[in-house]
Amino acid sequence: MKETEYYRISGKKEELRLSSRILEEIIQREVAHGHRILEVEAFGQHGIGGRLFKADSEEVRIRITGHSGQRTGSLGCPNTQIEIMGPASDDIGWLNAGAEITVHGNASNGAMNGAAQGKVFIGGNIGARGMTMTKQNPRFAPPELWVLGSAGDYFGEFMAGGIAVICGHEPQNSASVLGYRPFVGMVGGKAFFRGQANGYSQADAVMAPLENTDWDWLVSNIVTFLDRIGRPELFDTLSKRCEWQMLRAKTPREKMSKSKQLSMAAFRQDVWDRELGKGGLIGDLQEVEPGSIPLVTKGELRRYVPVWEHEKYKAPCQTACPTGIPVQERWHLIRNGLVEEALELGLKYTPFPATVCGNLCPSPCMASCTKNDQYMTPVNVRLLGRAGQDAVIPEPAPASGKTVAVLGAGPGGISAAWHLALKGHGVVLIDGSDKIGGKIASLIPESRIAQETLHAELDRVQELIPDIRLNQDITAKEFKRLKNEFDYLVVATGASKPRLLPVPGIEKAVSANAFLEAAKSEDATCGKRVVIIGAGNVGCDVATEASRLGAENISMIDVQKPAAFGKEREDAEAVGATFAWPCFTREITEDGVVLQDEDLMAADTVVVSIGDLPDVDFLSDTVDTRNGFIVVDGFNRTSDNCVYAIGDSVAPGLITDAVGAGKRAAQAIDSAIEGKAPEMDDLRPQIDKARVSLEYFDPTIKSYDTLDQCSGECASCGRCRDCHICVTVCPEAAIQRFETSNGGYEYRADPALCIGCGFCAGACPCGIWALVPNTPL
Repeated sequence: MKETEYYRISGKKEELRLSSRILEEIIQREVAHGHRILEVEAFGQHGIGGRLFKADSEEVRIRITGHSGQRTGSLGCPNTQIEIMGPASDDIGWLNAGAEITVHGNASNGAMNGAAQGKVFIGGNIGARGMTMTKQNPRFAPPELWVLGSAGDYFGEFMAGGIAVICGHEPQNSASVLGYRPFVGMVGGKAFFRGQANGYSQADAVMAPLENTDWDWLVSNIVTFLDRIGRPELFDTLSKRCEWQMLRAKTPREKMSKSKQLSMAAFRQDVWDRELGKGGLIGDLQEVEPGSIPLVTKGELRRYVPVWEHEKYKAPCQTACPTGIPVQERWHLIRNGLVEEALELGLKYTPFPATVCGNLCPSPCMASCTKNDQYMTPVNVRLLGRAGQDAVIPEPAPASGKTVAVLGAGPGGISAAWHLALKGHGVVLIDGSDKIGGKIASLIPESRIAQETLHAELDRVQELIPDIRLNQDITAKEFKRLKNEFDYLVVATGASKPRLLPVPGIEKAVSANAFLEAAKSEDATCGKRVVIIGAGNVGCDVATEASRLGAENISMIDVQKPAAFGKEREDAEAVGATFAWPCFTREITEDGVVLQDEDLMAADTVVVSIGDLPDVDFLSDTVDTRNGFIVVDGFNRTSDNCVYAIGDSVAPGLITDAVGAGKRAAQAIDSAIEGKAPEMDDLRPQIDKARVSLEYFDPTIKSYDTLDQCSGECASCGRCRDCHICVTVCPEAAIQRFETSNGGYEYRADPALCIGCGFCAGACPCGIWALVPNTPL
C-alpha cells in the first residue's frame, strides 16, 4: 500500500494528547465520511479500530503507529483489518466480532479475550490469559489466535470455542510454550503448538492425533500468518509436521468417564460454591442468595413468569413533557413510514409544534431521555417539532353547541382555544393586543424563532379558530358580560405588569418587556453600554437584542446565582454578555447602576428584568387570588366553577408550561360539558429506565440529521418495537407473536414451554418484558 493512500489521524491536537473517546469519535466520523484506509498515530489511546460498523460491508484498513493502548480492535467488525506497527498492550482483540488484527511485535495479557470471531496474528510472544473465554457460533467461522513465539500463564482458560496456533519460535520458556496451567476450564475449541505444553489441565483438555485434515488446514494457514507478520522465510522452519501437536477440549462424556459422580449436594458444596460462591471466582458479583430446585420447571411450577407490559408505562420523554406529548409513539409512526400521522398526532397535543417544541422549549423531553444515563446523545425531538410547521389540522369533533371565551391570545390561551375547538366547542379568542401570539409574537427575538415559522403556525390557529377579537380592553364590566354570554371562561391574560425595584432612580430604567417590544418593532436604542438587572432567560433575550442594536458592553447582574439556562444563556454569552452575582442595586443614576458597595456599573441603558405580575383587577369576587396570582386546582379550575385560569396569570413558568395548562383546562371544560368529573390525561407511571437496553443503539452519534435517523435510534421506552428479539433469544422457543382483534399485536410466552429464565426481559431493547414471581407458586 502506498504511503499516499492513507488518511492520517493523530492522537494529539496542538501537542495535547486526545482522550480515547475523542479519538474514537474522530475515527468513527472519518469512516462515516467515506475514508476506508486510515493511519492512526497513537499515544496510548484505548480501543482503536473497534466498532466500525458504519462502513457496512466495505473493508476498512487501519495502520497504527506509535503506542497503541489497551483493547485495540475490541468489538471489531468483520469488515476491519488492523495492523499495529509494533507491540500491543493488554486485551488485543477483546470481544472480537470479526476483525483481523496483525501485531508486529509482542502483545501483553488477554489477547483475543472473549472473542467470538475474527483473527489475531502476533509476530512475537503474548502474556497471560490469552484466548480466554472465547466462544463460537456454529453459523460463523471460529475465532483464531496465531502466535509466532510462546504464550504466558493460564492460556485458553475457560475457552469455549476457537482455534489457537502457538508456533513456539524462539519461546520465552523452553519448558513449555504455553506457560503455567493452560486450558483450565476448557470446554470447546482446539490448539496447535510446537514444543512442550507441560501442566495443562488434563481434566479439561486432551492431546489428540494430528489428522491429515488438521495438518492441511494448519500448513495452508501458516502461509497467510507469516505473510501478515512479514516473516515468510520461516515457513520451512514451521512446516515440519513431526514438531506439531494438538490439544482439544474433552467432551462431556470423556469428563464423566474419568471422574467420580457426585450427588447434587456434594456438587453444590465441593464444586459450585467453592468456584462460584462467596470467595470463589465471581463471588463478589453475587447479589442474591441462590436457591435450589430439583429440575428446570415450567407452567405453574416456574419461580418467575415473563409478562409483556407493552404501553403499561410512559416513556421518560412523555412524562417530562408539560403537554404530555407521546414522543415515543410519534417516532414509532415514523419508523413505520407514517410521517404525516406522526405530525398530526403532535397537533392533537399542541398548536405550536414548530414554534415551541422545535425552537423555544428547553426540551425537558430530551433532558429526561434514557440515553443520557449512558452518556449517549438523546434523540433530537426538536427536529420532529420543526417538521410540524406545515402539518394539517386534525379533524375537529362535531359541534357541541357550547361556547367558551378565552381571554388572552398568548401561547397558553391559544392552546386552550385550540383544544376546545378540536373537541367541537364554539371558541372565541379575545386579546387586548392588535395581533395574536402574546410574548412569542411581540417580545421574543427573531434570533430565537423564525418569523416564517411563527406566522405559519398562527395562520393555522386562525384557520381553526376564526372568531378572534383583538384590541379588546378587559374590564370588570366586560368580564361580567362575557361570563353571562359564554358557558365557560378561560383567563390566559398572562403577566404584563413588570416588577420594579424600590430604589431611587428607578424611573430612569426600562422594563425588559418594554425594551424587547420596542426592539422587535425597531423603535429601540440602547447605546454602547447596557446593564441588565436580573439574569434570567428574559434578561438573556434583552442581552442578545441589545447586542443586535449596537451595544458593546453588556452586563447582567443578580442578587443570586443566575437562573438563565439553555439556548437563551448560550446566545447571551455568545454576544459577550457577562454575569455577576451577588450584586445589590442601591440606586440608578444618569451614569448607570450604583451597587450597595458603592461601585458604579456604567450604563447608557438600564433594563430591569426581575419578572412580571398579572393584572387581575378585572376579575369578579367569585375568583380567588393569592399574592396577585389566580388560585386554581389541579385542573386549572378557579373558585368559580365556570372560570378556568392558566399560564403566567396563575404562576410564572415556561411557554411550554402554559401550552400544557391550556390543554389541561380544555380537557377539564370538555369533561364538565359532558357532565363528567375531570381526569388527568395519562396517569401511567414512568418506566424504570434500568429496564431499557441501550446496547442496541449507536453510542457514537453526537447529532441527528433526519427524522428517520432519530426514529431508528429511539429506544421506544415502554413501547414494543415489534423487533422479534424476544422470540429469537428464547431458549425454549416459548414466545410467539399474535395478531389482535383491533389490528394490533401482542407477544405471549407459552407456559407449557417457558422456564421463566428471563432472557426475554434481559434482551428487550424497550423494557417491555418483566419477570414477576409466579402467583400460583
